[in-house]
Amino acid sequence: MLARRIQRRCLSEMAEKVLKGDRRTVSRAITLIESSNENHRREADLLLQEVANFEGRSSFRIAISGPPGAGKSCFIEALGTHLTENLGKKVAVLTIDPSSTISGGSLLGDKTRMDKLSINPNAYVRPSPTKGCLGGVAEATYDSSQLCEAAGFDVIIIETVGVGQSEVAARNMSDCFLLMLPPSSGDELQGIKKGIVEVADIVCITKADGSTEKLAKRSQVEYRKALQLIRPFGRCTDWRAPVLTCSSKANKGISELWEKVMFFASEQKEEVEARRHEFRVERLWDSIRTDITRRIESDQKMSDSAKQLTEGVRKGDIVPRLASRKILDAWLLTQTSAA
Repeated sequence: MLARRIQRRCLSEMAEKVLKGDRRTVSRAITLIESSNENHRREADLLLQEVANFEGRSSFRIAISGPPGAGKSCFIEALGTHLTENLGKKVAVLTIDPSSTISGGSLLGDKTRMDKLSINPNAYVRPSPTKGCLGGVAEATYDSSQLCEAAGFDVIIIETVGVGQSEVAARNMSDCFLLMLPPSSGDELQGIKKGIVEVADIVCITKADGSTEKLAKRSQVEYRKALQLIRPFGRCTDWRAPVLTCSSKANKGISELWEKVMFFASEQKEEVEARRHEFRVERLWDSIRTDITRRIESDQKMSDSAKQLTEGVRKGDIVPRLASRKILDAWLLTQTSAA
């Protein structure tokens, strides 16, 4: 009982420091919610509830995706600098790096590409590994954004791990989804085929400077034509994703793009609010699936049974759906017995 009281007091102190915007504490809190240790996860749940009880703060979340080489990190540094220096905003950047399927490690190199923003007193940059999580984000990205919101950051920028059909999770947890494409990244047909183009709220062609400026303008025209053939996604029935150009290197088009983002936010208030509400429910069921998997793996008997069935699936002795049902039925039986 005493240990539990001490734990609650420590978490309350941590929550208080997060609400005061203490960066070191924000980093410690994010590390806590990213931990796979069961005790840490319980503490993280209490911490998130503690900061969620504090009302009155609301951040604008923008997710940025695009293929490798599109210049996402350079753009984020240019946008973050514009927001902090010209508009007086506090900006948090959550970057997602892919984890190795072999070693499980991650380079987390995005912060090194944002050297100016990393030392900006009104900006906070936090890289995180995916740890095998799909959707372009890490498992704890949404929770990390909640902590940043509680810490008083006005804008939260989420840089996804890459580009593809699975980036919808990043779109759903953000208020605006920005797709960045390099010049000549595709013709009209490719633009129609890419599922990620269909869910983008705004499309931006990067590197519109020097020798690639004309190419960027041409790509802009091609994507505008392609987007005319795509039906609006979600509730944005009256919104067609605009296609803009920008240059992080020459600092061109950055302020205009942000103005377009703010215009989208004002024009699509109901859509933005609906996304927030729906993603909370989506996050709930994601957490349920994750917690059930963790509990099965942490139970020695269940883990052994799961391994045997997994081996049977590998050999083709049992189909995956039936094996899954057997594992879940056995786990539910242990829960009933324990109760």
